[in-house]
Amino acid sequence: MSISTPGGPERRPTVVSTGKKPAAGRPAAADKPSGDKAGKGTPRQAGGGKGRKPITPVKVSQGRNWGPIALFVAVGVLAAGIIGYGAYAAVQGSKPWDKRADAIDGIVDFRKKDKDLVKGGNHQPGPIKYSVLPPVAGPHNAAWQNCMGDVYDAPIANEHAVHSLEHGTVWITYRPDLPADQVAKLKAKVQGKEKLMLSPFEGLDKPISLQAWGFQLKVDNADDGRIDEFIKTLRVNASIEGPNANCAQGVTATGTTPRDLGDQMGDQPVQQ
Repeated sequence: MSISTPGGPERRPTVVSTGKKPAAGRPAAADKPSGDKAGKGTPRQAGGGKGRKPITPVKVSQGRNWGPIALFVAVGVLAAGIIGYGAYAAVQGSKPWDKRADAIDGIVDFRKKDKDLVKGGNHQPGPIKYSVLPPVAGPHNAAWQNCMGDVYDAPIANEHAVHSLEHGTVWITYRPDLPADQVAKLKAKVQGKEKLMLSPFEGLDKPISLQAWGFQLKVDNADDGRIDEFIKTLRVNASIEGPNANCAQGVTATGTTPRDLGDQMGDQPVQQ
């Protein structure tokens, strides 16, 4: 077969002999790809030079942003707490007042302990001896102590105070040595509020004692949350004369001797 070249049929491509024969099965030196040891299958970098192992990318783990997560959790916990308390308060508020009274920690319910004591309507003249002090129920003078948010700075007669309890009053008593700031807190709870009255009481075994008709609660200081709970639950509700029983026009004087006004006060007056 003839080879056609630009110079005519007589010209042949120039072949440079190296004097070496290619090994069997291996391409001639001129046909080898450039390179050397790396030519055994290891790719070379385009820039030449010695072969280097490719660098494996290092994954950089970014830390979590805990600030928003913590805020989200805190808001969730707060919301759950508010909802839970609201549900609890709704359930508690729907209970009858006597059930709520039973739930006050430390309260003593004499209506369960002594049913004769809490019958009411038992008017007696003169001094009366009470088995529970401060008294919570029982016979009492026909005159009641004025209980229109009155704050008395000296002891008052039990016989009049018990009658006020019968009309739905919460009577708060305190030991005479109670610090002035504690007395001021009690005064703020009582003053000007109908069916509440405050007075010191000699011989208390606790600094503060609260009375409603048939109930008593003793606490150590005026910051005790049960005081407000007792007032909220038992004021008016504990009355056995009904919500319209009068607290005005009562005895306003202090002193532990009953005044025996008797019929001058009427038997069961109500507010007009």
